[in-house]
Amino acid sequence: MAPATANRYMALVRTILLRACNEWEWIDRVPKVGMMKDSGGRMRSLTREEFSRLMTELPEHLADMAKFSVATGLRQVNVTRLLWRQISLERLHLCVGADQHKNGNAHAVPLNQAALSVLQKRQGVHPTQVFTYEGKNIVQVNTKAWRNALVRAGIEDFLWHDLRHTFATWHREAGTPIHELQRLGGWKTQSMVERYAHVAPEGLQIAACRLDVLM
Repeated sequence: MAPATANRYMALVRTILLRACNEWEWIDRVPKVGMMKDSGGRMRSLTREEFSRLMTELPEHLADMAKFSVATGLRQVNVTRLLWRQISLERLHLCVGADQHKNGNAHAVPLNQAALSVLQKRQGVHPTQVFTYEGKNIVQVNTKAWRNALVRAGIEDFLWHDLRHTFATWHREAGTPIHELQRLGGWKTQSMVERYAHVAPEGLQIAACRLDVLM
Protein backbone atom coordinates (compact mmCIF):
# COMPACT_ATOMS: atom_id res chain seq x y z
CA MET A 1 0.00 0.00 0.00
CA ALA A 2 1.33 3.44 -0.91
CA PRO A 3 2.16 5.80 2.01
CA ALA A 4 -0.45 8.34 0.90
CA THR A 5 -3.15 5.66 0.84
CA ALA A 6 -2.10 4.29 4.23
CA ASN A 7 -2.14 7.80 5.69
CA ARG A 8 -5.72 8.35 4.52
CA TYR A 9 -6.78 5.21 6.37
CA MET A 10 -4.82 6.25 9.47
CA ALA A 11 -6.39 9.70 9.39
CA LEU A 12 -9.83 8.07 9.39
CA VAL A 13 -8.85 5.89 12.36
CA ARG A 14 -7.59 8.96 14.22
CA THR A 15 -10.87 10.81 13.56
CA ILE A 16 -12.90 7.87 14.91
CA LEU A 17 -10.71 7.65 18.02
CA LEU A 18 -11.09 11.38 18.68
CA ARG A 19 -14.88 11.11 18.50
CA ALA A 20 -14.85 7.99 20.65
CA CYS A 21 -13.00 9.98 23.32
CA ASN A 22 -14.42 13.50 23.08
CA GLU A 23 -18.00 12.94 21.91
CA TRP A 24 -19.02 9.39 22.69
CA GLU A 25 -16.84 8.97 25.84
CA TRP A 26 -16.12 5.36 24.97
CA ILE A 27 -12.43 5.70 25.80
CA ASP A 28 -10.49 7.86 28.30
CA ARG A 29 -7.62 8.89 26.04
CA VAL A 30 -6.75 8.88 22.36
CA PRO A 31 -3.79 6.65 21.52
CA LYS A 32 -1.16 8.17 19.26
CA VAL A 33 -1.73 7.30 15.60
CA GLY A 34 1.48 7.46 13.58
CA MET A 35 1.56 8.44 9.93
CA MET A 36 3.84 7.03 7.26
CA LYS A 37 6.39 9.26 5.60
CA ASP A 38 5.10 10.33 2.21
CA SER A 39 7.69 11.38 -0.34
CA GLY A 40 5.10 13.31 -2.35
CA GLY A 41 3.11 10.69 -4.18
CA ARG A 42 3.45 9.04 -7.57
CA MET A 43 5.14 10.95 -10.36
CA ARG A 44 4.76 8.45 -13.22
CA SER A 45 4.02 10.07 -16.55
CA LEU A 46 4.25 9.03 -20.18
CA THR A 47 6.64 10.25 -22.81
CA ARG A 48 5.11 11.35 -26.09
CA GLU A 49 6.36 8.15 -27.71
CA GLU A 50 4.84 5.96 -24.97
CA PHE A 51 1.54 7.80 -25.24
CA SER A 52 1.47 7.29 -29.00
CA ARG A 53 2.05 3.54 -28.57
CA LEU A 54 -0.67 3.32 -25.92
CA MET A 55 -3.20 5.15 -28.08
CA THR A 56 -2.54 2.69 -30.89
CA GLU A 57 -3.19 -0.31 -28.64
CA LEU A 58 -6.27 0.93 -26.74
CA PRO A 59 -9.79 0.17 -27.97
CA GLU A 60 -11.46 3.28 -29.38
CA HIS A 61 -13.58 4.23 -26.36
CA LEU A 62 -10.63 4.00 -23.96
CA ALA A 63 -8.32 5.81 -26.39
CA ASP A 64 -10.80 8.70 -26.59
CA MET A 65 -11.00 8.88 -22.80
CA ALA A 66 -7.22 8.67 -22.35
CA LYS A 67 -6.61 11.44 -24.88
CA PHE A 68 -9.26 13.62 -23.26
CA SER A 69 -7.77 12.97 -19.81
CA VAL A 70 -4.29 14.09 -20.86
CA ALA A 71 -5.71 17.09 -22.73
CA THR A 72 -7.76 18.35 -19.77
CA GLY A 73 -6.17 16.86 -16.64
CA LEU A 74 -9.58 15.69 -15.42
CA ARG A 75 -9.72 12.89 -12.88
CA GLN A 76 -11.11 9.51 -13.87
CA VAL A 77 -14.53 9.98 -12.26
CA ASN A 78 -15.02 13.37 -13.93
CA VAL A 79 -14.26 11.83 -17.33
CA THR A 80 -16.40 8.70 -16.98
CA ARG A 81 -19.37 10.71 -15.67
CA LEU A 82 -19.02 13.65 -18.06
CA LEU A 83 -22.34 14.87 -19.46
CA TRP A 84 -22.96 16.91 -22.58
CA ARG A 85 -24.81 19.52 -20.53
CA GLN A 86 -21.54 20.31 -18.74
CA ILE A 87 -19.90 21.32 -22.01
CA SER A 88 -20.08 24.52 -24.06
CA LEU A 89 -18.42 23.98 -27.41
CA GLU A 90 -19.20 27.57 -28.35
CA ARG A 91 -17.39 29.00 -25.32
CA LEU A 92 -14.71 26.28 -25.43
CA HIS A 93 -15.02 25.13 -21.84
CA LEU A 94 -16.64 22.56 -19.59
CA CYS A 95 -17.63 22.82 -15.96
CA VAL A 96 -17.26 20.31 -13.15
CA GLY A 97 -19.66 21.15 -10.32
CA ALA A 98 -18.47 21.56 -6.75
CA ASP A 99 -20.33 18.39 -5.77
CA GLN A 100 -18.40 16.45 -8.42
CA HIS A 101 -14.95 17.91 -7.82
CA LYS A 102 -12.48 16.48 -5.34
CA ASN A 103 -11.40 19.82 -3.86
CA GLY A 104 -14.99 20.87 -3.18
CA ASN A 105 -14.98 23.83 -5.57
CA ALA A 106 -16.51 24.15 -9.03
CA HIS A 107 -13.88 23.74 -11.73
CA ALA A 108 -14.02 25.39 -15.15
CA VAL A 109 -11.86 23.65 -17.74
CA PRO A 110 -10.82 25.43 -20.96
CA LEU A 111 -10.91 23.13 -23.96
CA ASN A 112 -7.86 22.91 -26.18
CA GLN A 113 -7.88 21.49 -29.70
CA ALA A 114 -6.97 17.99 -28.53
CA ALA A 115 -9.97 17.91 -26.18
CA LEU A 116 -12.26 19.42 -28.80
CA SER A 117 -11.28 16.79 -31.36
CA VAL A 118 -12.41 14.05 -28.97
CA LEU A 119 -15.70 15.79 -28.19
CA GLN A 120 -16.46 16.42 -31.84
CA LYS A 121 -15.83 12.75 -32.54
CA ARG A 122 -18.18 11.69 -29.72
CA GLN A 123 -21.04 13.98 -30.70
CA GLY A 124 -24.21 12.06 -31.57
CA VAL A 125 -23.02 8.80 -29.99
CA HIS A 126 -25.15 9.20 -26.85
CA PRO A 127 -27.75 11.86 -25.95
CA THR A 128 -26.51 12.62 -22.43
CA GLN A 129 -23.21 10.85 -21.70
CA VAL A 130 -20.01 11.87 -23.46
CA PHE A 131 -18.15 8.59 -23.00
CA THR A 132 -20.01 5.30 -23.38
CA TYR A 133 -19.34 1.76 -24.54
CA GLU A 134 -21.98 -0.02 -26.60
CA GLY A 135 -24.54 2.54 -25.42
CA LYS A 136 -23.84 2.03 -21.71
CA ASN A 137 -22.12 4.20 -19.11
CA ILE A 138 -18.46 3.42 -18.48
CA VAL A 139 -17.91 2.81 -14.79
CA GLN A 140 -14.54 1.03 -14.71
CA VAL A 141 -11.48 1.89 -16.77
CA ASN A 142 -9.02 -0.50 -15.14
CA THR A 143 -10.27 -3.28 -17.35
CA LYS A 144 -8.62 -6.22 -19.04
CA ALA A 145 -8.60 -4.19 -22.28
CA TRP A 146 -6.67 -1.38 -20.53
CA ARG A 147 -4.17 -3.73 -18.91
CA ASN A 148 -3.60 -5.70 -22.11
CA ALA A 149 -3.04 -2.49 -24.07
CA LEU A 150 -0.36 -1.43 -21.57
CA VAL A 151 1.38 -4.77 -22.01
CA ARG A 152 1.27 -4.59 -25.81
CA ALA A 153 2.57 -1.01 -25.70
CA GLY A 154 5.44 -2.07 -23.44
CA ILE A 155 4.40 0.31 -20.64
CA GLU A 156 4.99 -0.78 -17.05
CA ASP A 157 3.95 0.65 -13.67
CA PHE A 158 1.26 2.90 -15.08
CA LEU A 159 -2.18 3.66 -13.65
CA TRP A 160 -5.09 5.55 -15.17
CA HIS A 161 -4.56 8.39 -12.66
CA ASP A 162 -1.04 8.78 -14.07
CA LEU A 163 -2.66 10.33 -17.14
CA ARG A 164 -3.25 13.35 -14.88
CA HIS A 165 0.45 13.35 -13.99
CA THR A 166 1.18 13.21 -17.72
CA PHE A 167 -1.06 16.26 -18.24
CA ALA A 168 0.84 18.22 -15.57
CA THR A 169 4.28 17.07 -16.69
CA TRP A 170 3.68 17.95 -20.33
CA HIS A 171 2.34 21.37 -19.34
CA ARG A 172 5.47 22.10 -17.32
CA GLU A 173 7.67 20.91 -20.18
CA ALA A 174 5.74 23.28 -22.45
CA GLY A 175 6.50 26.17 -20.09
CA THR A 176 3.15 26.52 -18.29
CA PRO A 177 3.76 28.38 -14.99
CA ILE A 178 2.88 26.66 -11.73
CA HIS A 179 0.07 29.12 -10.89
CA GLU A 180 -1.57 28.55 -14.28
CA LEU A 181 -1.17 24.78 -14.01
CA GLN A 182 -2.88 24.88 -10.62
CA ARG A 183 -5.95 26.50 -12.14
CA LEU A 184 -5.96 24.28 -15.23
CA GLY A 185 -5.79 21.10 -13.17
CA GLY A 186 -8.09 22.26 -10.38
CA TRP A 187 -5.63 21.70 -7.54
CA LYS A 188 -6.77 23.42 -4.36
CA THR A 189 -3.37 24.69 -3.25
CA GLN A 190 -0.19 25.57 -5.09
CA SER A 191 1.80 23.22 -2.86
CA MET A 192 0.03 20.30 -4.55
CA VAL A 193 1.49 21.39 -7.88
CA GLU A 194 4.99 22.20 -6.65
CA ARG A 195 6.10 18.60 -7.15
CA TYR A 196 6.04 19.28 -10.89
CA ALA A 197 8.34 22.31 -10.55
CA HIS A 198 11.48 20.27 -11.25
CA VAL A 199 10.19 19.30 -14.69
CA ALA A 200 10.89 22.76 -16.11
CA PRO A 201 13.69 24.40 -14.08
CA GLU A 202 14.49 26.76 -16.97
CA GLY A 203 11.95 29.21 -15.55
CA LEU A 204 14.11 29.61 -12.45
CA GLN A 205 17.17 29.91 -14.66
CA ILE A 206 15.64 32.97 -16.32
CA ALA A 207 14.76 34.39 -12.91
CA ALA A 208 18.29 33.80 -11.61
CA CYS A 209 19.77 35.64 -14.60
CA ARG A 210 17.88 38.83 -13.77
CA LEU A 211 20.66 39.66 -11.32
CA ASP A 212 23.17 39.70 -14.20
CA VAL A 213 21.84 43.13 -15.17
CA LEU A 214 22.76 44.49 -11.77
CA MET A 215 26.04 42.63 -11.30
